[in-house]
This record gives sequence, C-alpha cells and structure tokens, in this order.
Amino acid sequence: MKAPVTISLHELAERLGGELRGDGELLIGGVAGLDQAGPGELAFLAHRKYRPKLRETRAGAVILSPAEVEHCPVAAVVVTNPQLAWARALAVLYPEHRPAPGVAPSAVVAPGAEIDPSAHLGPCVVVESGARIGAGVVLGPGCFVGREATIGEGSRLLANVTLYHDCHIGRNCLIHAGTVIGSDGFGLANDGGRWVHIPQIGRVIVGDDVEMGANCAIDRGALGDTVIEEGVKLDNQVHVAHNVHIGAHTAIAGCVGIAGSTRIGAHCAVGGAAAITGHIEIADGVQIGGMAMVTRSIREAGAWASGLPAQRQAEWRRAVVRFRNIDELVKRVEELERRLQEQENKED
Repeated sequence: MKAPVTISLHELAERLGGELRGDGELLIGGVAGLDQAGPGELAFLAHRKYRPKLRETRAGAVILSPAEVEHCPVAAVVVTNPQLAWARALAVLYPEHRPAPGVAPSAVVAPGAEIDPSAHLGPCVVVESGARIGAGVVLGPGCFVGREATIGEGSRLLANVTLYHDCHIGRNCLIHAGTVIGSDGFGLANDGGRWVHIPQIGRVIVGDDVEMGANCAIDRGALGDTVIEEGVKLDNQVHVAHNVHIGAHTAIAGCVGIAGSTRIGAHCAVGGAAAITGHIEIADGVQIGGMAMVTRSIREAGAWASGLPAQRQAEWRRAVVRFRNIDELVKRVEELERRLQEQENKED
C-alpha cells in the first residue's frame, strides 16, 4: 500500500532503533505482506511459520528478528520485537491526519463550554454547557459531549461518539465511531413484577492513552465511578457495565461483556466474546481465552480458558448425548466403588 511518506531505509532503521542489513539508500514508500510486497515496499516477519514466504519475498526490505536474518534474501531491519517495530514503522510511513483547528459552522457549542482554540469540532458536533475540550482534541462529525464532561489534551473522538454528562476522558485517547461512554447501567428494582429504573448517578473516568474500538458501550457508575485506567485497549463492541474497574494496560478483544462491579487487574488480556460475571475480582497479569465464561474471582496471574472449539456436527451431537448421560455414569461408578469397597472389607 502506497504511503504518504517516503523514507530511506537507513533513516527508518535509525528511527526504529534497528540494525540495518543491506542498502541504506533504498527508498521505502509503502508496505505489503511478504508474498505481495515489491521493490520499494516494506514487509515484516513476526513468526517463523511464515519463513517460506520470507525466502521468496520480493520486498524492498523486511523487518525481522536476528534469528531470521539468514533466511532473508533482501535488505532487512533487524530488531528484537518485529511486531512492535512494524507498528512504529507504520506510524512513520502513514502519519496520523489531524484536521485543522476550528469549529464547523453546523456544530453547536453551548454557552459556558470551554473549547481550546487548537481543538477541532467537526460538522454537527454538540457540546453542552460546562464541558471542557482540551488542546488538540478532535471531535469527528456528529459527536456529542454532555454537560460538565471533559476531554483531555490530544484525544480523538471519531464520528458519532457520545460522551454523557460528567464523564471524563484523559489525554491522547482514541475513541472510534459509535462508542457510547456514560450511558446508564442496567440497574432495576422489582415492584410487584414491574421493573423500575434505578437512577445511575456515578461517572465514567477514562485514563490517558486509552483506545476504544467502534460501538463500545461503557456504562456510568450506579453510585461510584466506572474506571478505565491508562493504556487500556478495548476492541470493537466491548460492553463495560456500571462500576467496573479495568486496570492499566489491559487489552480486551471484541464482543466481550463485563458485568457490573467487577474489578479487572492491570496487564490482563481477555479474548474475544468472553463473558465475565459481576462482583468478582481478576488479578493482574491474567490471560482469559476467547469464549471463556468467568464466574468466579481469579486470584493469581496465568492463563484461563473455557468454551468448546468447533467440531463436526456429528461429533458434537455424540458429545452432547454423552454429556447428558454423565449423571447416570457417575451413579454407576459410585455404585461399583461401593461394591468394590464392600468386597474388600469382606476379604479383610
């Protein structure tokens, strides 16, 4: 893919902190996969299983680890963490576009809102009274910022993001389209069979350098606050319920649901479509596999998994039949054990 920036391989290697192997004067002006890249394009190798593609690549240069250098037929930037270097190379070749400061004519800013002059408010943005928009903030088309809400310096809210009243977003955050921050949590009281809404009066507090994918839903606290600490990364369509606390630098993949008042530690990783029940605690450094159902607190770091991998339908049906018969099988085993014990007692 053609990049808006062209850079010499020597300069790119320096900026990535890597070791250059090959022609440093080579100009890099795009990126592609190992099997698709051509001269002047950059590729990378993060896993040895793609080594056959490396041997046949026609890329101008490849980012790779020291263990793969001998297999590379073209110029290389040698680093200890190729995936991290690749991310940084993309940031160099495809720098972030920042729209010019200013307020679109169709934006509506209430009296009493504070907008830094360097911020950008796109078409149809609405900012309510008392809201504070920091330096360099970008609000994409259709964003809504409620009363007394705050957005820290350098954060970007893309199209149609909603930030409810009294909620706070830190510095340098990236919130993708359609995400809602500060909607009411699922608080209900039963009145003779009818559900009565419990007002949710807490806030959402989002730390610095947080990223949220498209169409996430982050509920405000019922009494206290829902807290997402610095560096947290949420994929698309993640639901964080009221009063959840997510520790710093935790990454959560798409379609995960986290029920209310659960506390997740720092540096955790949660796989896609996992379900985490409410009012439990998950320690720092826990990895939860995709489709896992977490119903109890996890007190120690490590990997946890559940859910059944896909299998042929006929195999699955047989497994289900056997599962239904487990109770009967347990009873039979217990009876056999009882008889065996009786026999041993007689022999004694």
